[in-house]
Amino acid sequence: MHHLQQVLLLLASVTIISKMAGALSNRFGQPAVFGEILAGLVLGPSVLNILGWLLFAPHGGGAEVPALAALMHDLSEIGVILLMFVAGLETDLAEMRRVGRVAFWAAFGGVVLPLFGGAGGARLFGYGWPAAFFIGAVLTATSVSISAQTLMELKSLRSKEGSAILGAAVIDDVMGLIVLSIVVAFAGGAPGAGATGSTGMTIVVITLRMLLYFVLAWYLGRALLGRLTGWFAARPVSEPVLAFVVAVAFMYAWAAEALGGIAAITGSYIAGVLFSQTAFKGAIDRGIHPLTYSFFVPVFFVNIGLQANVRQLGAQIGFTALILAIAVAGKVIGCAVCARLAGFDARESLRVGVGMISRGEVGLIVATYGLTHEVITREVFSVMVLMVLVTTMITPIWLRYVFPRVEEARAAVPESIAHLENHPPAG
Repeated sequence: MHHLQQVLLLLASVTIISKMAGALSNRFGQPAVFGEILAGLVLGPSVLNILGWLLFAPHGGGAEVPALAALMHDLSEIGVILLMFVAGLETDLAEMRRVGRVAFWAAFGGVVLPLFGGAGGARLFGYGWPAAFFIGAVLTATSVSISAQTLMELKSLRSKEGSAILGAAVIDDVMGLIVLSIVVAFAGGAPGAGATGSTGMTIVVITLRMLLYFVLAWYLGRALLGRLTGWFAARPVSEPVLAFVVAVAFMYAWAAEALGGIAAITGSYIAGVLFSQTAFKGAIDRGIHPLTYSFFVPVFFVNIGLQANVRQLGAQIGFTALILAIAVAGKVIGCAVCARLAGFDARESLRVGVGMISRGEVGLIVATYGLTHEVITREVFSVMVLMVLVTTMITPIWLRYVFPRVEEARAAVPESIAHLENHPPAG
């Protein structure tokens, strides 16, 4: 089978399988991302290794497999850059300013405790400080999409706790990206940072390099992107706005690594936030979502499962169990305690903590970056994938337990109050 034929068969299979697995996952009350990752695990070396067999068998030795693996890797990297751009595009800065101190402090507790808990746990098992803090950085992530979907089913999304969870998750993403950028820069994980870091780059130079990138990326973007998008929109070519937006997202991602010494996904996220402030946000939304979610994101999620091998976890049962415990307890305790100190009662604080457990695609993005840049090993990556799957699966179940359903809440209302709600006095 020729190389192009292999590429076409591989990409067609991955796209269809991921969508079918996502649909099946939704049918069982789980988010689509859960099914897509699970499909990659089943098809990969963890279970059946069917994809590997399909690639090796037709070629009698698999001479084309390294090229195909590299292709999958590159496409998944593009997918994660676009995914973080979309996350930035959907960030509401006004809402972040409005949600108040409860959301901020809940996010703060949900970042600090998992970060240092994960790093400390990794150190107990002999990992060096760069890898240990990167493992902690993975544990700081939160994916609110799973919680939001469950809260909508429970008709509690607009409750006080639901609003706090949504606000805290957005702030958590920003804090997590800052933590990731710092960890990557000091670990020498990003291209450019590593070369100079090995010759003794000082903390001051690293910090100034990061700050310079953030300042230039933000203020140049605020000053120029709106006008440049308008200029491109007037060009007599097909999809000029989308083409310009994708190019900017890629340039911001490149500059983040090459110039700022931080993660590329941080750059694409900043680009998304900047475009969300322009008058073209609606048009960008309509174009970027089909491009991202129809092909690149499915490849990314399936490739996550293909790269992980849970069979390697047999010798790391203790480490895996500890990471799972820290992942769950770190979010519940860190978020709940800080929400309680910020003014919520004990029950409300627990609900906020449970709503922040799931790592979802955000944790996978960070873990994939660490594997790609050799900050963590493939065995640690497999542990992180399992952690994401477990936290994604238990969050809806636990939320349904701590949030009373609407029917139960109404049943708890005194009969006289319920009568007034159903028959309000005239006038």
